Amino acid sequence: MNDAPLYKDAKQPVGKRVEDLLRRMTLDEKVGQLMQLDAQGDLEDAIGRMKVGSLLHCNGKDADTAIRRALDARLGIPVLMADDGIHGHSFWAGATIFPTQLAMACTWDTGLLEQVARVTAAEMRATGLKWTFSPVLCLTRDLRWGRVGETFGEDPYLIGELACAMIKGYQGKGLDDPDAVLATAKHYAGYSETLGGRDASEANISRRYLRSYFLPPFERAARSGCMAFMTGYQSMDGIPATANRWLLTEVLKEEWGFEGILVTDWNNVGNLVLDQKVCKDMAEAATVAVRSGNDLMMATPQFYEGALEAVRRGLLAEAEIDAVVRRVLSLKFSLGLFEDPGYSSEQRIQEIIGCAAHRDLNLEVARASLVLLKNDGVLPLAGAAASRPLRRIAVIGPNADDTIAQLGDWSLGSGQMSGGNGPQHPRSSIVTIVDGIRELAPPGCEVVYAAGCSVLSEDESDIPAAVELARGADAVVLVLGDRIELIGETKSTATLELMGGQRALSDAIASTCVPTVVVLVNSKPLVLPRSALGAAAILEAFNPGMMGGRAVAEAVFGKINPSGKLTISFPYHVGQQPIFYNQARGQHGNRYADLTQEPAFAFGFGLSYTRFTYGDLQVLTPSVERGGTASFEVTITNAGGREGVEIVQLYIEDLVTSSTWAQKELKAFHRVSLAAGEARKVRFDVPVSELSLVDAEGRRVVEPGDFRVHIGSSSRPQDLLSAGFAVA
Repeated sequence: MNDAPLYKDAKQPVGKRVEDLLRRMTLDEKVGQLMQLDAQGDLEDAIGRMKVGSLLHCNGKDADTAIRRALDARLGIPVLMADDGIHGHSFWAGATIFPTQLAMACTWDTGLLEQVARVTAAEMRATGLKWTFSPVLCLTRDLRWGRVGETFGEDPYLIGELACAMIKGYQGKGLDDPDAVLATAKHYAGYSETLGGRDASEANISRRYLRSYFLPPFERAARSGCMAFMTGYQSMDGIPATANRWLLTEVLKEEWGFEGILVTDWNNVGNLVLDQKVCKDMAEAATVAVRSGNDLMMATPQFYEGALEAVRRGLLAEAEIDAVVRRVLSLKFSLGLFEDPGYSSEQRIQEIIGCAAHRDLNLEVARASLVLLKNDGVLPLAGAAASRPLRRIAVIGPNADDTIAQLGDWSLGSGQMSGGNGPQHPRSSIVTIVDGIRELAPPGCEVVYAAGCSVLSEDESDIPAAVELARGADAVVLVLGDRIELIGETKSTATLELMGGQRALSDAIASTCVPTVVVLVNSKPLVLPRSALGAAAILEAFNPGMMGGRAVAEAVFGKINPSGKLTISFPYHVGQQPIFYNQARGQHGNRYADLTQEPAFAFGFGLSYTRFTYGDLQVLTPSVERGGTASFEVTITNAGGREGVEIVQLYIEDLVTSSTWAQKELKAFHRVSLAAGEARKVRFDVPVSELSLVDAEGRRVVEPGDFRVHIGSSSRPQDLLSAGFAVA
């Protein structure tokens, strides 16, 4: 006779299993299931005393230990293991670390990003993890914010496209996929709209503004099946995101039908008491957090006593806790954790983590992410297009051989994870720009290297030696940017200038008059000095990941043709902030009294080693009903001498609107590969529902009237063909 409890019977429906387990649980066991704690703390206290439901920052054998300890508890409820797999399995030494999210966005390639997420999920699952806190759906506006590099950029539509691709890749075939992890849409919502770029500051956003620009990517994620959301740190209209019932329950769970779990960001519940001071103690904070709609409380161990105290004081009913526990348990049963708790696999670790196929994909993504911002003909440096043979190349700059700068934030060595299986990723797994240039330099070409200065120190004593190397070279590859100490969470900057001795180094190299290629290894757009803007060529790499140095070298020597396009605008001056392309209409004048309002490099911009021309724009639907589809065609011609990829962009302008609206908005794009001399018609079919706006009452509607379509190579007016059409 089988005396096993019903909840352990995998043949029973999830709902019945949940109710059977719930009725067996004590209040403290229920409260524990609503907590996610840092496994780098006291693990026995977390699992043994607080019966914690989820852990983060733990993998491999350490994850196995935690899983076993949870299963040994009275009811044997498995623990849900999670970590920050942001652009790869961040904190496993030797895992595949891809370009950062902003770099990957410049590919405009949803298929590639889905593959990145699939690889990341497989590598994470091999080490015992089932949940990643990725992707970031924040909408970047103020570039001083430290977390710009974690985002996809400044456009809501593009964010939604790329985010849904990664969510699909992470979650694979479904909750029972052995190589899938839960994806997390974060930070919900408006966290990136900072004051003065300061991290987690009060966000001055109305509900209409949220619905207009910040919520659409999250709505797409929720409706596409993303199984986890994470709250932001900030408050809006005086209400912390973690305490915003309208946002978390009424919009996310009721309006959008989100059935996954909502986790707070790090100690958000504690911050209701400590920083934001909207609750006087943890009993009040626990009550607010549960009633607002949070399901898991990250990194707030005080929630345990606070929730118990809230029930004792009558602030919170046990039935309210039960409702949240049901959501957490339902997910665990649906994931199959009670049958397979997800131990790490040494065999899988050896087979797939950092394997050749994953490195190949990493290189492919790095190649596609590179954005050529300027080229006066100096690039490529070698091959048929080169004006003369290269005898010596000087690679100069502090980021030319800096592995941490190249990997960027959220990797071993960036500071978020002190444990793991190593302090940094192995040097052998990373190809720096110096490595790449040396490997691919033409036969007989000498490659010399000098850092020249530091990103962090203004000491200029090493600049003269770097200048001497430059004077003796046929070309200089000058690698500038930022570093981990100047980027990320809590690390917003007051300026966007090149830091340390880099401006002086750039000026000194420019004075040599040696043809110079500036390569940027940076987390976010920077304000470049005149000497850098005046270089013969500028190649933007952002943080290009482990294979970034190889990809940069291939571009420099012409082995690949750069195809990336910016998803974020570069300013000339920090005072231009914010400078995003889709600003609302209506201001006095179109420039500052002392400076242009145009960006140095615009959203959607990126050059190629070939030349694309646009012509014959046709509006196939001059008048279209609100329930229909607007269709357009344009002819793209590769008028240059080599094969290339063009990212064709379509923007829509609503000419007269009932409330103020954006000048134009991206609504579609296509990646088109063309041989030299080839021409092709490219068709766009845009659902009229995509031509909506949020009216003064906060309703998303499509208003009839006259529109214009703009199709071209970037968001700049001079790069676009335009034509009119109407919505009836």
